[in-house]
Amino acid sequence: MDDALLAKYQPVIGLEVHAQLLTRSKMYSSDENEYGVAPNTNLSVITLGHPGTLPKVNRTAVDFAMKMGLATNCHIRRDNLFARKNYFYPDLPKGYQITQDKTPICYDGHLDVRVGDEVKRIGVTRIHMEEDAGKSMHLAGETETLVDLNRAGVPLIEIVSEPDIRTGEEAYAYLTEIKKLVEYLGICDGNMEEGSLRCDANISVMLHGAPEFGMKVEVKNMNSFRNVQRAIAYEIERQIALVEAGEEVASETRGFDAVTGTTNGQRSKETLNDYRYFPEPDLPPLVIDDAWLHRIQAELPALPQQLYARFTGELGLSDYDASVLIDQKEVAQYFDGLARLTPNAKAAANWVMGPVKSYLNERALAMEDFPLDPAQLAGIIELIDAAKINYSVASKQLFPYLLEHPTANATGAAEALGLLSKTDGDELGALVAQVLAANPAKVAEYRAGKKSLTGMFMGELMKLTGGKADPKQANQLLRAALEE
Repeated sequence: MDDALLAKYQPVIGLEVHAQLLTRSKMYSSDENEYGVAPNTNLSVITLGHPGTLPKVNRTAVDFAMKMGLATNCHIRRDNLFARKNYFYPDLPKGYQITQDKTPICYDGHLDVRVGDEVKRIGVTRIHMEEDAGKSMHLAGETETLVDLNRAGVPLIEIVSEPDIRTGEEAYAYLTEIKKLVEYLGICDGNMEEGSLRCDANISVMLHGAPEFGMKVEVKNMNSFRNVQRAIAYEIERQIALVEAGEEVASETRGFDAVTGTTNGQRSKETLNDYRYFPEPDLPPLVIDDAWLHRIQAELPALPQQLYARFTGELGLSDYDASVLIDQKEVAQYFDGLARLTPNAKAAANWVMGPVKSYLNERALAMEDFPLDPAQLAGIIELIDAAKINYSVASKQLFPYLLEHPTANATGAAEALGLLSKTDGDELGALVAQVLAANPAKVAEYRAGKKSLTGMFMGELMKLTGGKADPKQANQLLRAALEE
């Protein structure tokens, strides 16, 4: 679509994110909450909604919801009520979902996200607790529907944003931040492919300056952040084309086809049944007292934005370095521990983003599987900063040795391997003289103006030292001798 036409309109986007909680049991029963087990095995009469059964709220799920609320700067509701959301679906055996309607546990929050070089504040309308439905499966060529009820009753929080998002890029940044938060908090694994993090997008367009939003369309079935971005881009162009043609945008639910990159109509919003919310009669009000709230506040870990501020402010790292380091919780925590053991934060960042990540990627390992603790890596950095070993020797010889001998310390290993630099000035000066004496013609060329020969002289000097000379000291002595 023409850029000028796109510029006439203002997209308005709100996101609804469902996050499955990493509790041991389900939201209102003691059934196991476990992914990947045989179909229809994590069930009980409570999940199946048998007459006379009574639900009970999972306290850990409440803890997790409060943590997400605090992480998104929400108010925490002290007096909570549960509600029944009534609808029939084959994978909802009770015929209703226990959720929160008028009293979400978290409300009126916000999340700051980085979009390019700018920070965008996106409002969080509410976060409420509810239970998941089961899973219907439609096999190719089959007319029957298979139903797996293991997921029925799994604890969910639904995070509803304000319609503050204006582009697919902003939506992507917001979702990335949500994913990082749930992973840092340890409340959800953030796996969209397995359905533990799911997103629906509400999208409309209006002319710039229009007093009211356009007709909203909800897009579902997006299993990656990139697909959310693609669906938004497609839907914006589709709606603008309709408006430009004088047609109405229908209020409907649409699905996203990842193969074609298009959305398709599924059902009209006007024809949906009323959910007939009413208070859940089998659950008493949930009251959160001061002691409970203070305990959750005290349990919060350092979150991505806090670490970003520390890494760029206190440690002086670049925006890029800090963003890479906070992308994964375990990497950020490892680096944070390392940075507290060495004054050279930039070297620490380079080691974590370079040799450490390369080692992990080559072996398909997670950060928690890395064999060296931060103190051992800090020891390597200390040796380099003290000019007792150079980076090349450290990365190619000492680091691999320590990986194979994770109980050794850097200094002891360097001594045992004979890797410590020849830092004695007189000894290194004698070797410099030896290199120059062996290459009189090159020395003459250098002194005649061919300064590029410095690299050749350094290479010869490093050969004589076995690569163990401190490059900075060697370079200084070499240049001084050549300029005589």
